[in-house]
Amino acid sequence: MRFAVLALAFASAALAAAPDLSGSWKLNGSKSDFGQFPAPSALTQKVTHAEPKITVDTKMSGDNGDLQFTASYTTDGKECTNPGFGGAEMKSTAKWDGESLLIETKAAFGDNAFTMKDKWSLSDGGKTLTVLRHFSSAMGEADQKMVFEKQ
Repeated sequence: MRFAVLALAFASAALAAAPDLSGSWKLNGSKSDFGQFPAPSALTQKVTHAEPKITVDTKMSGDNGDLQFTASYTTDGKECTNPGFGGAEMKSTAKWDGESLLIETKAAFGDNAFTMKDKWSLSDGGKTLTVLRHFSSAMGEADQKMVFEKQ
């Protein structure tokens, strides 16, 4: 009985430790690094986070025009399916690693399958969201750093 109470207390403490990622976030292009990819001219994300569910509404503008999409995840490690580019599906899992959210996504762009691994973390008292992204595919690998400021 004591073990069950202790286990429940630890589980509750672990859930409480997850930071709230909710907010409207705007990309700070000067602090970001898109590597070999062209940087967008504008990128905003509205994150709605009620543990274990996270919804991310993204708006992006760049050389290829405007893009808007929504992705939903659960932080329990279960696979979530979201619409991808060109009608393809993106399959993702999300889980906490301490105070960082790890999201792994597998999808294809045309015939090119790829994996995208994101690490989301808050800093500056919750005013800055940093997303470190690693792409890998048959065409190679690439890294990005996106720094968002809370609006």
